Amino acid sequence: MGAASSRLEKALGEQFPEGERYFGLENFGNTCYCNSVLQALYFCVPFREQLLEYYANNKSASDGEENMLTCLADLFSQISNQKKKTGVIAPKRFIQRLKKQNELFRSYMHQDAHEFLNFLLNELVDILEKECKANKETPQNSSSNKSSNGPINGQPNGSHKEPETTWVHKCFQGILTNQTKCLRCETVTDRDETFLDLSLDIEQNSSITSCLKNFSSTETLNAEDKFFCDKCCSLQEAQKRMKIKKQPNIPSCFPTGA
Repeated sequence: MGAASSRLEKALGEQFPEGERYFGLENFGNTCYCNSVLQALYFCVPFREQLLEYYANNKSASDGEENMLTCLADLFSQISNQKKKTGVIAPKRFIQRLKKQNELFRSYMHQDAHEFLNFLLNELVDILEKECKANKETPQNSSSNKSSNGPINGQPNGSHKEPETTWVHKCFQGILTNQTKCLRCETVTDRDETFLDLSLDIEQNSSITSCLKNFSSTETLNAEDKFFCDKCCSLQEAQKRMKIKKQPNIPSCFPTGA
């Protein structure tokens, strides 16, 4: 290993992962909330691979509009293509786009990393869904999918069209079941909802397993928080709990209030 090698390279020696890059991100005035999330996402290998594939397939599009997705893909491409294995890179273009996109992040104040992650993932999903919709509405795709006696893709009139599932969903989306039990008639009501991340109450010296158990613990709804039971047709005391019905491929958990 050469004299120019970093301390990290020397410390890891032959254990340094093949083809991996360890780059710090320059801070632009309290942007540590952003840098920490970007680092976490970069080392989510399935997410990074999908993003780099997106970059490779779209970098030649000269008329493409700059957005959060293209800026993030460009940043990840810069890191992964560095000749050096370690170093520091300035995510200037990404930070500029972030501040332009959302006024919440324009100040130099500390921001919430969890809130930033929520914004970023939802923004990426919106962009991918719009691109997918635009691709389906091109004349070539429209003519190939349109039947002589019905609408595009065989959707009957008035039917509900399922939302697009993007690679962001495939990485991070799970399903929660919100379960409520009326304490009078004992009717159990289940309502499923999707999520991209979980907010967990973190206790000192506790494990993720115990935090998830607390997340799914039963809560009693009474007094002003009574539950309206459809069977009883009135407000009733009830027990409520959240259960993870389908866990995401890459769990994204944040401590509440972080």
